[in-house]
Amino acid sequence: MTTTAQTPARTTKKPVTLSAKKPRRKGSIMLTLLVGLMSLYALVPLGWLLINSTKTQDGLFSSFGLWFDDGKFALFSNIADTFTYDGGIFSRWLLNTLIYVVVGAGGATFLAVLGGYGLAKFNFVGKKAVFAIVLGAVAVPPTALAVPTFLMFSKFGLTNTPWAVIIPSLISPFGLYLMWTFAAQAIPGEMLEAARVDGAGEMRTFFKLAVPLLGPGIVTTALFTMVATMNNYFLPLIMLKDPDWYPLTVGLNAWNAQAATAGGEAVFNLVITGSLVTVVLLLAAFLTLQRYWQSGLTAGSVKE
Repeated sequence: MTTTAQTPARTTKKPVTLSAKKPRRKGSIMLTLLVGLMSLYALVPLGWLLINSTKTQDGLFSSFGLWFDDGKFALFSNIADTFTYDGGIFSRWLLNTLIYVVVGAGGATFLAVLGGYGLAKFNFVGKKAVFAIVLGAVAVPPTALAVPTFLMFSKFGLTNTPWAVIIPSLISPFGLYLMWTFAAQAIPGEMLEAARVDGAGEMRTFFKLAVPLLGPGIVTTALFTMVATMNNYFLPLIMLKDPDWYPLTVGLNAWNAQAATAGGEAVFNLVITGSLVTVVLLLAAFLTLQRYWQSGLTAGSVKE
């Protein structure tokens, strides 16, 4: 009796063909166009500011606004004139703005981090009421509080002092809400419990464990408060009378009002150049702090 071995049938693999690329949907094209228009809307004023900062006083009114002057390239001379005009008052305004940002925005960020961490990781009576108050404070525009703040500070004799700008800047309801929501997700409760079991106190747990995990949220809050402080105009306008305490916003507006009067056109190029310096400071801050925007810092830190 003989047996024959059966050979398995060979299977041929069909060649894999790449499917043709799907055509773009109309929605994506419209979205791209919309983003392009928004980018153009944001970049054209910056381009106008940069281009006109390179022109002389005569070139501002004799050439097209979105193109360079064929004559003298006056950017560096405009910058020098801006810092030396009227006894170098622009340098004083710049220093005041830096003080308001460092003390005011820095203090607002620190308080927002403390409050957001406490509200996110501790339970206490009235927590829901605090949440409602914070949301209500976010909805109130700062200009609506400027006059009541002025009346209150005038009672204490703090008007026309830098404290009239710094103290209101320390309160940032949006920064508090941002840190509250960020801390609730960025800091696992298991890590805090483990630190407490190991004998770490609340202060050590906060500064050694929570603060590093809150890095992206801290930077985001700092940038929001910094931009809000640098753009603050109405509050310093009603609080300050002495030009030596003006921030850049109020000081440049004073120059702009001077340029609108008869014979004051000579400072119009200084207003443009000073505005460019202000924008460059904001861009430098964003570019410096952008590397701290990281996500997923706690990924894998807690074992499931």
